[in-house]
Amino acid sequence: MKRATRRIRILHIVGGMGRGGIETWLMHILRHADRERFQMDFLVHTAQPCPYDDEVRALGGNIIPCLDPARPWSYAQNFRRVLAAQGRYNIVHSHVHHYSGYVLRLARRAGVSVRIAHSHLDSTPRDAAANARRRLYLALARRWIRRNATTGLAASGKAADALFGPAWRRDSRCRLLRYGIDLEPFRSGPDRSVRLELQLPSDAFVIGHVGRFEEQKNHRFLLEITRKVVEAEPKTRLLLIGDGSLRAIIQRRAAEMGLSKQVMFLGLRPDVPRLLQSALNVFVMPSVFEGLPLAGIEAQAAGLPCIFADSITREVDIVPQLVKRLRLSDSASAWANAVLATRKEVPPVTREDAFRAVWSSPFNIRNSAADLQRLYSTAR
Repeated sequence: MKRATRRIRILHIVGGMGRGGIETWLMHILRHADRERFQMDFLVHTAQPCPYDDEVRALGGNIIPCLDPARPWSYAQNFRRVLAAQGRYNIVHSHVHHYSGYVLRLARRAGVSVRIAHSHLDSTPRDAAANARRRLYLALARRWIRRNATTGLAASGKAADALFGPAWRRDSRCRLLRYGIDLEPFRSGPDRSVRLELQLPSDAFVIGHVGRFEEQKNHRFLLEITRKVVEAEPKTRLLLIGDGSLRAIIQRRAAEMGLSKQVMFLGLRPDVPRLLQSALNVFVMPSVFEGLPLAGIEAQAAGLPCIFADSITREVDIVPQLVKRLRLSDSASAWANAVLATRKEVPPVTREDAFRAVWSSPFNIRNSAADLQRLYSTAR
């Protein structure tokens, strides 16, 4: 009789399982994981229900609150209680950027043998502007990561630089792990009913953006760009998909700018691929910093022309014919002109060719999930 193989137990550390880029990627990983080999649980820093919680549980995972990350001593006690209650984990995989240093220090003291620090964003611009107290914290966090992480993963080279420093390229523990997206929803192609559902005029010129309402996403500048586009094309609409702490502020700002009718706040949506394929004419991302934005990859899979800030890593340019880049120092008018130019340009590639390019890239979730599972398989 064949002996059953003991499953490898992984504890992911995240703020909460909302519909952000990191969490969406983790859900893709969970959906494609071999659940006979891997048990994935999620330690979250919130007691509030999050959109992905129910699906995590349905797929056999656990949502485990561990509160007080801002109070290190209290958090340490909570963390130890979690590990005592849940039993031994083979791997702790931390996705909380610099705070991973503290998390992995606790995991090491608890006897977890494999401890992964995962950098998902390029925080270098924000870190460079930090005050003295923040700089002290960052230095300590990086030191703890160096001492306590057995593996360092990053979504891009810039994301790796931000968390591990430029020396990561000479550190055998560190490597890049490409994000992946689930491409099956992009097979269906455009659906004309989507614009009807959203009450968009059939001849509207629709700009789209997917991202949390946080400073790094630069929604204020996106509104300035939209105002300039509307001046040239009154039938313009801007669809903002996502949620976040600045949403109400951005809504007020849109009203103050006279854009209430042009800007639509769609909130968190489970059907982003459908919206990208069927509602939008162009995708715009003027982020101050990113790691490797999944939404930018999805937009290319949908065959959309994309206007990206030059702050975003070029590793995201999977279909370069679709991508145009501008500097954040360029004026809103310059950005608006680039957006408007897409109306007149002949599509440089077909939607089908764009889809095939993303499908064959490392950013197909099948490739990303297999890569991560190979890494996990070495852990015991």
